[in-house]
Amino acid sequence: MVSSYNRDKPWDTPDIDKWKLDEFKPEDNASGLHFAEESTFMTLFPKYREQYLQSIWSEVTRALDKHFIKCELDLVEGSMTVKTTTKSFDPAIILKARDLIKLLARSVPFPQAVKILQDDVACDVIKIGNFVNNKDRFIKRRQRLVGPNGNTLKAMELLTKCYILVQGNTVSSMGPYKGLKEVRRIVEDCMRNVHPIYYIKELMIKQELSKNPDLAEQDWSRFLPSFKKRNVARKKSKVTKREKKVYTPFPPAPTPRKIDLQIESGEYFLGKRDKVKKQLHEKREKQEEVTEARKQEREKDYEAPTEEVYENKLLKKEKKEKKHKKDKKSSED
Repeated sequence: MVSSYNRDKPWDTPDIDKWKLDEFKPEDNASGLHFAEESTFMTLFPKYREQYLQSIWSEVTRALDKHFIKCELDLVEGSMTVKTTTKSFDPAIILKARDLIKLLARSVPFPQAVKILQDDVACDVIKIGNFVNNKDRFIKRRQRLVGPNGNTLKAMELLTKCYILVQGNTVSSMGPYKGLKEVRRIVEDCMRNVHPIYYIKELMIKQELSKNPDLAEQDWSRFLPSFKKRNVARKKSKVTKREKKVYTPFPPAPTPRKIDLQIESGEYFLGKRDKVKKQLHEKREKQEEVTEARKQEREKDYEAPTEEVYENKLLKKEKKEKKHKKDKKSSED
């Protein structure tokens, strides 16, 4: 927007892009002196990232050397450190280097994480571990962010123009500041049990409205959907009341052993032959019961079904007519 101040400003023309971020070059450091003090940032990384960081550390040092930033990887402590050097000229690059090691620690692949060194790219690491106490509920809500086959995450990335990675108790995002603000809102509300699809619908409508120049200075609230929160009635679990047992100082009676039961039935005193005979007798009785039950089931198929009595309607009519004639004659007599 051109300045509306009364004084003439010949340099302030409409063709100037005031939002453009120019690259910071060594010439921009007017004094030409190095920084008064050394700035350092350190971040810890988990054990499972050790092997990957070792393999790509040479690329990390190469990328940071271009901006005169020193980096160290300590495998004993499990930490990464970045420092400014005497040749460093950009005061903001150390903050970008800090973000780079933070993203690498949160499992962001190096080709993606190195883009943070660009001026128009920012990052945000959202902590989601403290929103829900129940572990199963936390896993379900985190999975809701990703969606089936990662479709929800892809939709969010396309609409916000940000890279999003869900890892453990954090969600790492990279992109423009406006997109990062939307991502944080969606992630935090998802963990508060608001489905991301509502925000995806809203962002899709906003994207379509932004294409129309007539609606640029109008209120879009009438086009956006308003979702009311509904309390769904859930089935209450039946609480079974336990009856209080009467206190007795005596212990409960011991359960009878197998031998005790055999003594009671008299089986214990039988010889080997008698035992075998008894077992065979019981087995045959069971077999006879089963065969009898099967026989009855088979006989059911051969039972004749109950048929309805067939009545000839013509004969019925004839009988009715004869009866009617008889009644007439009797009445005449």
